[in-house]
Amino acid sequence: MESDLILASGSEIRRRMLESAGLTLRIDSPRVDEDAIREAMAAEGASPRDTADTLAEAKAAKVAARHPEARVLGCDQVLDLDREVLSKPSTREEAADQLRRLRGKTHRLLSAAVLFEGAEPVWRHVGTARLTMRPVSDTFIEAYLDRNWPAVCDSVGAYKIEEEGVRLFAHVQGDLFTIQGLPLLEFLNFLTDRGSIPG
Repeated sequence: MESDLILASGSEIRRRMLESAGLTLRIDSPRVDEDAIREAMAAEGASPRDTADTLAEAKAAKVAARHPEARVLGCDQVLDLDREVLSKPSTREEAADQLRRLRGKTHRLLSAAVLFEGAEPVWRHVGTARLTMRPVSDTFIEAYLDRNWPAVCDSVGAYKIEEEGVRLFAHVQGDLFTIQGLPLLEFLNFLTDRGSIPG
């Protein structure tokens, strides 16, 4: 694929996923008030899925306005716990609270991606994964955070399933790419079907 793909995200794991798939890209992290968007969507009664899609589009649109000639991929991930959207924890106490709320329950991770070309959206997808956390004890949670805080502060739900966070879960339904924040297979299939990358 030509090197005109711009990832509108500062996520290291998304960059690694795309590069590991053989794509060449540049990074341009947008400055988007994600909290304001989430609050506005919640006030409108929007679904967590629509919130993830709106955030991904807002990021792509911001960067596409600066680079209208390029393909710009915006991404966002939302954790849906009984239709409540959880954000990344900013403190260890918030992380512990999120883990206590998630334990013994099933939640959804919604990973949205929106591709812009010519400063207009041409493709979008929201991948869904369902994760059931074991009924872990407070002691386990504190010990887990002793070992993993603050590394998990940039992960909604305060876990990274590709690392020790996998031990928190009893059951996972969905692909690892979506869980890590990008519906990679769907994106690659789109690029392949339109001839942007070799099939």
